[in-house]
Amino acid sequence: SYRLCTMRKLPSVLARTFTSGTSASPGLPDMSKVRSKLRDIVGASTNWRDHVQAMQERKALHTLLAKRQEDLPPRRMKDSYLEVILPLGSQPEIREKYLNVHNSVRFGRILEDLDSLGVLICYTHTKQEMQQRSPLSIVTALVDKINLRQKIIHPDCDIKFTGNVSWVGKTSMEVKMHMLQLHDGVYSPVLDATFVMVARDPENKRPAFVNPLIPESPEEEEIFKQGELNKLKRIEFSTASLLKMAPTAEERNIVHDIFLNTLDTRQEGVGTVSFRSRKLPPNSVWMEDAKLKGLQICHPEERNIFNRIFGGFLMRKAFELGWATACSYGGSRPFIVSVDDIMFQKPVEVGSLLLLSGQVCYTEKNYIQIRVHSEVYNANTREHHTTNIFHFTFISENEVPQVVPKTYGESMLFLDGKRHFTAVMKEI
Repeated sequence: SYRLCTMRKLPSVLARTFTSGTSASPGLPDMSKVRSKLRDIVGASTNWRDHVQAMQERKALHTLLAKRQEDLPPRRMKDSYLEVILPLGSQPEIREKYLNVHNSVRFGRILEDLDSLGVLICYTHTKQEMQQRSPLSIVTALVDKINLRQKIIHPDCDIKFTGNVSWVGKTSMEVKMHMLQLHDGVYSPVLDATFVMVARDPENKRPAFVNPLIPESPEEEEIFKQGELNKLKRIEFSTASLLKMAPTAEERNIVHDIFLNTLDTRQEGVGTVSFRSRKLPPNSVWMEDAKLKGLQICHPEERNIFNRIFGGFLMRKAFELGWATACSYGGSRPFIVSVDDIMFQKPVEVGSLLLLSGQVCYTEKNYIQIRVHSEVYNANTREHHTTNIFHFTFISENEVPQVVPKTYGESMLFLDGKRHFTAVMKEI
């Protein structure tokens, strides 16, 4: 048995009513309608050749932006609440897109759907009744966390997504989403996700104000307060980043112990040890040998409504490389446990060469912590720019070898992976 199905349930008065609900209403929209609605809200062109004109037309929407947040009407959590169906059971013709070789649902496709739904939820929160098109460009800034409750997502049972805005700042919104799957007439929880979206002007150049959020009950007050705490935790985690601060005393001891454990005393005379002679401990793999790389040409087909590469597509490609890295390292099928702390640092332009690098950075028993680094390469300037860093926690069917850093840089990756793994385990 694997410790996967005991993830702590996120509090949501809106979503909880569906954890034991019966079969879906036939009137619920599906994911194709979600994406169609997004194009209508923004006025995005469906033809790549017309995208420049469509973006030019959005410039006129600048006049509709609020000068102050106080000028916007407040919203309630239920105002942005949406339900969307993914009819894998009732419409078998769409299964092929979601099916993997193990006869379960491709999690990368679920990441794409969550990203689209999160954006639509935010547009629903900020909708103005008298405006057909929104002046806001709402984009994904961060995937805070996605925790899995089920090990397997079945390909022949309907899926329901629910979600709403749970916290609002001046220009950013936290969205909580839940995914449930129909079994024997009852919807059971599969995953809980928390995304952070930001609102920008029609040209996606500057921040823009969003409607404030008013909690209506003590439980909603608690949800809103948790959103504020999540923001503070993200700031604290970023402040303590190993790129900014030295490791803690405990972490330094861990790195030093690993270093001492890899010194090869057999290569020197009695009583002497060279710092340069290193050996791999039993049942271990050097970190430098636990990586995979991939390349993706970013075609117009994968563009979002703002004619940049769709964030869900980037997440899917990163997840699939992360899964392959965990699979090749552990030697057996890995299962996703958690996704956390995905930062969207820079947009990816259509036509970019996207370079992905998957690295096993921490292991413990059956668990494998994967870091996927994403960067774009400009062939004209020969410059590389980081766009995203992804963190995935997998569990393997068998116990896996220990990954061992050799250099100081790898030791920092090891510690960063350990920090992410520890944070995920607190959710179990």
